[in-house]
Amino acid sequence: MYARTTTVHGDPTRVDDGIAHVRDRVMPAVMDMDGCVGLSMLADRESGRCIVTAAWTDEQAMRASADGVKTMREQAREIMGGEMEVHEYEIAVMHRRHEAPEGACTRVIWSRADTGQIDRVLDAYRMTMVPQFDELPGFCSVSLMIDRETGRAASAVTFDDRASMEASREDAMRMRDTFVSAMEVTITDVAEFDLVLAHLRVPEMA
Repeated sequence: MYARTTTVHGDPTRVDDGIAHVRDRVMPAVMDMDGCVGLSMLADRESGRCIVTAAWTDEQAMRASADGVKTMREQAREIMGGEMEVHEYEIAVMHRRHEAPEGACTRVIWSRADTGQIDRVLDAYRMTMVPQFDELPGFCSVSLMIDRETGRAASAVTFDDRASMEASREDAMRMRDTFVSAMEVTITDVAEFDLVLAHLRVPEMA
């Protein structure tokens, strides 16, 4: 399965307008496209950074949707203001303990790995990181998306609520440090968001 992420670095005062636009206009249109599995949206109301992710059954479906989503993507950027960036990934891991409740929050970790070591890193992630996430209080789900050509990856760990996410920070940092040291992975960014739309619907892939 594949995913396209659209990140808008927008005006914090316009984030709720952006959420309403994605919920009421973008999500129904995208989910009606051939091969679309679902859509989610993360929002940081303090910084104005929002991430919309659409999942697709295969790379062909994702590519075929490109022209159809351009106008909607630009409308969302105009509503929220700021700059926009788009990335496409293979969905390599998806594990859920349960569906995310209202009020769920997500920590996203961006990283890079040697492109020749991708499969080794993925195997280690599945065997070591996923079971550890499963033991964290308030854990809902984890996904890992990878761009095999560049080695860029994005991992999203979702918790029942903000308190659970905040309480996990120390353990999560320790887990990350151990993993990236062993796998020679470089963390490029870490950010925390409200999960404002949770309709990705990607099946278990752990």
